[in-house]
Amino acid sequence: MSFTFRHAVRENVGLIIGLAGGTGSGKTFSALRLAKGIAGGKRFAVIDTEAGRAKHYADQFDFDHGDLTPPFSPERYTEAIIAADKTGYPVIVVDSYSHEWAGDGGCLDMQEAELDRMAKDDAGKRERVKVAAWIKPKIEHKRMVQKLLQVRAHLILCFRAEPKIEMVKKDGRLEVQAKQSLVGKDGWIPICEKNLPFETTLYFLLLASAPGIPEPIKLQEQHKAMFPPGKTITEESGAQLAAWASGGSTSPASAPNPEAGAGHDARAGRIAPEQVIQLTTMLKARGITVKSLCAAAKLNKLEDLTTDRLDRAKKWIEEHK
Repeated sequence: MSFTFRHAVRENVGLIIGLAGGTGSGKTFSALRLAKGIAGGKRFAVIDTEAGRAKHYADQFDFDHGDLTPPFSPERYTEAIIAADKTGYPVIVVDSYSHEWAGDGGCLDMQEAELDRMAKDDAGKRERVKVAAWIKPKIEHKRMVQKLLQVRAHLILCFRAEPKIEMVKKDGRLEVQAKQSLVGKDGWIPICEKNLPFETTLYFLLLASAPGIPEPIKLQEQHKAMFPPGKTITEESGAQLAAWASGGSTSPASAPNPEAGAGHDARAGRIAPEQVIQLTTMLKARGITVKSLCAAAKLNKLEDLTTDRLDRAKKWIEEHK
């Protein structure tokens, strides 16, 4: 068997973004804002396990909605996501993914059903086969994860989170304190299979005390500028992620120079249609008109912007007052 190696180029990177939080933390709204920015003006899909709660935002976002009802097995989640992916949606939001673990017919219920099948009412046998009863649900969960990694669309997964406590001995006394975790922060732990958050590209915790402001759990260096500390998740964050995932540059650049209209690199081609959409989304998110950017860059229309000036245009939008 032979192997072929090619020069690595970042392009068509599939994003898996995890958002975890308790009630009132802004999970759904933040997920929809991210999806809108990533989709760049195209309609995206929402798989809803929360009895249609995502439709509360139907007046603010353009998306197609699908209800996922029990049983919330890994196989059912896989079917819903693949169906959305085959339809061609650029982004798929799943709210909530916690049901796959702890919902009606989820992994916990599957393990309990296996216990009943293997040991019935024999308490001693139930204890002996408890680990073996996890084999089937774990296998189904792993199959689902493998399917997620093959999806062409970008995925935004929402997880419920709950506060975890533990008893610790301090100064000779037992005290209750928040339980920490590799995938938790401030005592909040996502309700999901423990390894699932590690499959994500980015992973954030949201708190009801600061709705929509992400606390990074998993955030690579190249994405940090897209999520400034203390700032809410926005459509612009999504647009920047989409540009990065498609192979675009997100490095700092100066504002478009009004005098540079004739001085740019003549070899540079015009930006692609999806980049026009990304810029338009960024402008709209900041309340800036396309006409303002075109005037600053001396363009007849946004489609005339060349690739060598794209970074400067993005920087101008970010810094425009």
